Amino acid sequence: MALTCVQVVLMIGMLITGSINTISKKAQNDCNVKGFRNSSANNTATVHSFDHPWFQTWIMFIGECSCLLGLFLTRRRERKEFIREMNWAAQLGREPQTPSEHPRVFQWIFLLPTICDLVGTSVAGIGLLYVDASVWQMLRGSIIIFAGILSKIFLKRRLYPIHWLGMMTVMAGLVLVGCSSVFRANHSVSASHTLLGILLILSSQMISATQMVLEETFLKKRNYHPLQVVGMEGCFGFLLMTFAVLPAMYFIPGSGINGSYENSIDALYQMGNSPRLLIFCLLYLVSIAFYNYFGLAVTKSLTAVHRTLIDACRTILVWGTDLFIFYVFDKNFGEEFDKSYGLLQVDGFMFLVIGTMLYNQIMTVPCLPWCSPPLTVELQAVINPPPHRAQESSNSSAPSSPRSVLPSSLNNTVQDMEESYRSDIDEHSSLLPSPTSVRRSSKYT
Repeated sequence: MALTCVQVVLMIGMLITGSINTISKKAQNDCNVKGFRNSSANNTATVHSFDHPWFQTWIMFIGECSCLLGLFLTRRRERKEFIREMNWAAQLGREPQTPSEHPRVFQWIFLLPTICDLVGTSVAGIGLLYVDASVWQMLRGSIIIFAGILSKIFLKRRLYPIHWLGMMTVMAGLVLVGCSSVFRANHSVSASHTLLGILLILSSQMISATQMVLEETFLKKRNYHPLQVVGMEGCFGFLLMTFAVLPAMYFIPGSGINGSYENSIDALYQMGNSPRLLIFCLLYLVSIAFYNYFGLAVTKSLTAVHRTLIDACRTILVWGTDLFIFYVFDKNFGEEFDKSYGLLQVDGFMFLVIGTMLYNQIMTVPCLPWCSPPLTVELQAVINPPPHRAQESSNSSAPSSPRSVLPSSLNNTVQDMEESYRSDIDEHSSLLPSPTSVRRSSKYT
């Protein structure tokens, strides 16, 4: 099916805002600016790097809060449409439809995924201090492994061989990308710190996968609007960061300014002293808001194929932009292509893309019949109809055969039909295999 102009715009918007999100966050870390008065330097403002991952999480939650504005606008449009339909029904003498009831915006249940989002984003931000933006973006693909395992343990989902093969391929890609970063010769960070950054990023993805499982368990059955979920998580996160986390980071002893683990006052001073840093922070905030909007819109109108393509293109765009900035504009920003281990990173990226496509059942392995994607209930009913339907159609058609013996052209058609049934699955649930109970209890009509 050809894409419409609106869908193309949504895909491009998601790609650009997602790339700006990663690039602007790494650019903040590369800035060296005067900040708050340093007691160890005779109370003078010294130039130092912008190492404030928890403060960056606070900025992220501000961007997520703006999704509530989109929720209110959506509900307002729905009310206007209902009033128009009610007036039209009154003119025709028909009984008006019952208005749909929206759940209350404020819900305490959003606090659980908010805590996971807070910790996961902050830990990933700390890891970004020690690795390049392209490596950081690639390592985030490990969420497939954690989401698959956690969904099997806690949600009792069944993982098919195609899922395990995809996770193993992703794991091989992660090893290659991690080795290319650790073994890199011309790197400003030591190998031990790089390894620490990789472990922190992987840990953050495990926390993010936990967040997905929590949202699947507590939120999906309640049918909350995605904008409400993101917006309320942003509000809860903003309040937690402002009144609990950032003050705690200020008083915890550390290597930051004035002996704090992280001094948010110093971050504000650095933003005020550097217009460039301020622009990076604003770009990060705005990109978070628009990325959530474009992501939700793409999820509703497109399929897992398009989301996988966007994620792959996002990594390529982040990597290419960083290389372009380093070699063309300013060597203090971006990243250098390592001639010794850069190709190892390229190979790792290819493994990650292939593993993601296998996991999402976009790619098949014809030479491994045991690794064929599972059939949905609807397709099973089409290929192997119930006895009463098979008897009705016995005079007009031959009995259906299992998919394993279908011609290759029909197999491709079946896979395309499977993809169309996944078009309404959101971005998070695409990482969680469909429950076996649904497959067994659903009926084809």
